[in-house]
Amino acid sequence: MPLEGIGYQAVDIERNRHYGHPSLIAYIERLGLRVNEAGFGPMLVGDMAQPRGGPMPYGHVSHQTGLDVDIWFRLDLPFLERSEREELEQPILVDPRTQRLDERWTAEHAELIRLAADDPRVARIFVDGAVKRDLCEREWDDRSWLRLVRPWHSHDEHLHVRLRCPPDQPECIDQPAPPPGDGCNAIAATPRPEVYPSPGRSLPPACRAILEQ
Repeated sequence: MPLEGIGYQAVDIERNRHYGHPSLIAYIERLGLRVNEAGFGPMLVGDMAQPRGGPMPYGHVSHQTGLDVDIWFRLDLPFLERSEREELEQPILVDPRTQRLDERWTAEHAELIRLAADDPRVARIFVDGAVKRDLCEREWDDRSWLRLVRPWHSHDEHLHVRLRCPPDQPECIDQPAPPPGDGCNAIAATPRPEVYPSPGRSLPPACRAILEQ
């Protein structure tokens, strides 16, 4: 992915994780344009996938297929030089004691998620349960996109977008569709776990052939 563009800039560039399927790159660039038109940002684009995909040595169980991207909630930075985008602070916006969003959460964060979800390529967006609860409590002319926003732990400082399988990838298998409705009933808290799972190392034959090259 180009490391900066209209409405976005990549962060933690030295991790070398800004690779993805062309549909993901096009999605990010379109979202950047929409964020710029909305008058806020630039949005910060975190991990996507490694150059050949596959399991990462640390940090993620997913992000293996080139269809996932982390977008930080932080919206207070101007465009920075690439050298200035390493090891930036990534504030956690959910109080671990109350499991509620703190005062730094704004309507712009909610609008960022709505813009991210408003794309036919999106399969799911993962956020903290407190974020989902806030979105459900807001007034929206169209609430259909809320169905795609799913509560998941450790997403209290970024949103994780997962795209549907592109039509040119017959071996890609989509997750089942989210349940009907907006998912706003009985949202459970999603505290960070004490122990995180490790990425699975069992790969399909096609993936092993790529990674062994």
